[in-house]
Amino acid sequence: MMIKFADGQVMLMNLLEQQVEQRKIQIRDQFIKENLLSDEVLDTLSENIKPFDMEMSYYKCAAMEVETKFRVLDEQFSLEYDCNPIESIKTRIKSVDSILKKIRRKNIPLNIDDIEAQIRDIAGVRVICSFIEDIYMLADCFLSQDDITLIEIKDYIKNPKPSGYRSLHLIVEVPIFLHNEKKPMKVEVQIRTLAMDLWASQEHKLRYKKNIPADEEGAISDELADCAQIIASIDQRMETLRTRMKSPEYMEKAKNSTQNIGRLRKKGLLNQMGLKAIESIDMSDKS
Repeated sequence: MMIKFADGQVMLMNLLEQQVEQRKIQIRDQFIKENLLSDEVLDTLSENIKPFDMEMSYYKCAAMEVETKFRVLDEQFSLEYDCNPIESIKTRIKSVDSILKKIRRKNIPLNIDDIEAQIRDIAGVRVICSFIEDIYMLADCFLSQDDITLIEIKDYIKNPKPSGYRSLHLIVEVPIFLHNEKKPMKVEVQIRTLAMDLWASQEHKLRYKKNIPADEEGAISDELADCAQIIASIDQRMETLRTRMKSPEYMEKAKNSTQNIGRLRKKGLLNQMGLKAIESIDMSDKS
């Protein structure tokens, strides 16, 4: 009798738990229907989604503009110097999820103007080159164009991140031409060699969403940094070989690319921060 009574209590408790869970689901669904799916909320979402979608299309257009500029430069170098400094170009627009996480992390107000002003890497263009010197030459040619405004430059080639990451990062503003206005949009440009891109891609695959044990973290980081040094050494050796083999005209163009900074200054294209930033890159230094 005691066993049957105990079994009955267990069954009753399970039944009560099921009823409580069902009631929670009913309350949740009712709340969603009455609040989150109300006509007022849906109208608000509809009103705000369209401007956001429009803004994302502007960023896509800006990335296309930048990509085209680099493809034109590559074509010109192909015809003039019989070489293509660019191996590949990739564009991307930040996902909505990534944008929302950044908004939350930086406490950015939820409106288009503030998002546009405070998040500068929604549109991204990655240019992959064969040689280090081509990176600076392409950057200089790109920044010399009179519709490009430099906002910020970070040289992770001469100043690699502790992880070993190397790349040249530019935050620029480029105009896109709409049917009724010219709109400046920010784009992040990353320029790196094939070797730098290989390391960055492999490092991301090894680390992304991996639960690395705490006692292994240091050793793995050191190993990745060592790999980055080896890859940087290969880049330098390839640069040396290219210098010996390439035409004098092309190497002279690459070596003297910093002369264009004077032209940029005269045109007033760089703000003070941008000018200091680009001058901090000694493009003639191949160290």
